[in-house]
Amino acid sequence: MKTAIIFGSSGLIGSNILSNLLNNSNYNKIKLFVRSEIEISNPKIEIFITDFLNLDLIKDKIIGDDCFFCIGTTHKNTPDKNQYRKIEFNLPINIANIAKINSIKNFLYISSMGANPKAKGTYFRYKGQAEEELKKIGFSKLSLIRPSILVGKRKIFRLGEVIGIQLMKFLSLFFFGNLKNYSPITVETVAKAMINIATGNFNETIYLSDKLKKIALVK
Repeated sequence: MKTAIIFGSSGLIGSNILSNLLNNSNYNKIKLFVRSEIEISNPKIEIFITDFLNLDLIKDKIIGDDCFFCIGTTHKNTPDKNQYRKIEFNLPINIANIAKINSIKNFLYISSMGANPKAKGTYFRYKGQAEEELKKIGFSKLSLIRPSILVGKRKIFRLGEVIGIQLMKFLSLFFFGNLKNYSPITVETVAKAMINIATGNFNETIYLSDKLKKIALVK
């Protein structure tokens, strides 16, 4: 039986990973690291209130088998440039280093399609830079998850986002080959694929949307 660790369990992908793990017989414990109290009760779950600016307080709790890192932000939610970088770059690296010290062998990181350490846009650049640093840490198994446009029930309704997703869904009917990786993907699909990657014999490092869709179907 395994212990899963989730950072970002209230987000689109993290919440779906949590829901799936609750019914997954491979795991008997799920550790959630959250900023504030959450209302959830399950014998599998341990909750750790976390000050993400002072990880020393919880570093001895980051012990388990599979660490799912699903924390992310947007420029709109985090307009301060320094804070934005801390969340998108520093935080995953700091947590990954603690996980490695604590002998966690399997680290799964939500990146993005288009992640590139030399990208002009800070979102894609920080994702790419984080990927490069994660590769240096030396996990036995590192999975960099690069989904395309995510389809799921968001807490905040954005009309432009909805229109964009519907447009991409239509256009994706004509995608083939590598273009399939740009087709929208549901958060449920990403979550199922990540759990299959964590528990199965998948040894690639980078996973794009088309591959994630296929892995999600594996029983």
